[in-house]
Amino acid sequence: MRVYSMILILSLLISCNLNNSKEFSSVTIKQVFSDSLSIRAIEPIAKDKIWFAANNGRIGFIDNESPKITSIKYEDILLNFRAIAVIKNAVFILSIENPAVLYKIGFDGNVATNIEEVYVEKGAHVFYDAIKFWDDKEGIAMGDPTDECLSIIITRDGGNTWKKLSCDNLPKTAIGEAAFAASNSNISIYKNNVWVVTGGKKARVFHSLDRGDTWKVYETPIIQGASMTGIYSVDFYDDQKGIIFGGNWDHKEFNEGNKAITNDGGKTWRLLSNGRGPGYRSSVKFIPGTNGSEIVAVGTPGISYSNDSGNSWVELSEEGFYAIEFVNDTLAFASGKNKISKLIFK
Repeated sequence: MRVYSMILILSLLISCNLNNSKEFSSVTIKQVFSDSLSIRAIEPIAKDKIWFAANNGRIGFIDNESPKITSIKYEDILLNFRAIAVIKNAVFILSIENPAVLYKIGFDGNVATNIEEVYVEKGAHVFYDAIKFWDDKEGIAMGDPTDECLSIIITRDGGNTWKKLSCDNLPKTAIGEAAFAASNSNISIYKNNVWVVTGGKKARVFHSLDRGDTWKVYETPIIQGASMTGIYSVDFYDDQKGIIFGGNWDHKEFNEGNKAITNDGGKTWRLLSNGRGPGYRSSVKFIPGTNGSEIVAVGTPGISYSNDSGNSWVELSEEGFYAIEFVNDTLAFASGKNKISKLIFK
């Protein structure tokens, strides 16, 4: 009996440790930056340091609430930025619309050095949405179709050069299928995997397990068919468990068919709390270190939290944000209209 009792106790302890559920009940919101900007692309590099990219050509680095901001012009055009990525010694910012311009900014940890154009694309339908890196050498950016496939550009040399994939190597998109530059979270990366999401006439998940060499596409049950419906954000906890979130931007309170989860790497998706929980959200993230059980989603209607893999939700705040990025399991940065804030979950 002693042996069985000890086994039971150890099992319970291990189970509690693996679950690591905090069951947050509140969030403290501390604004760290304010300006008349639309800020949809943020990248924290520490608990008090964050890069951001915004409209009107503005990019910035905030160090302990002290901002350093500059403007970038391309041929006298103030570009609008909604995509950002940071690797060792460099920051990348990518503009939406035509022309799409990707800049590499040297960074030594404290001061930005040289700024250079590393990719430029012009055309009537050019519109890029998001950028991510697997590591310090290989990265990917995605945008709306310019032909019969998504615009996918990839670097293999630390962002110095970028190559656009041919539609011969990508699944075809449907007419009216595109993406939303809402929060720089149309892309999720885990190890060699990358997932890219779409909306509009079709809401689908494009997946590559070999860093963009080969691709498959999967259907989802997310609301689709109208120009502002579909998937706005994707996040994967590991190579199997992922979540997609979105909805209808024109009817943000509508909470049917706007959130789904996968446990097979994106091949199949199950709707979450359909008709319950939050409606439209533009950015979703698994909380680090919670085994994929805890999730936060933000949007202009507020901040939503789940501690049971999305089956039930609580609303932590009605303050609106566009994007969220976690630093650790209790601290995140969020950006929105005219602001960047720290979110401390309790």
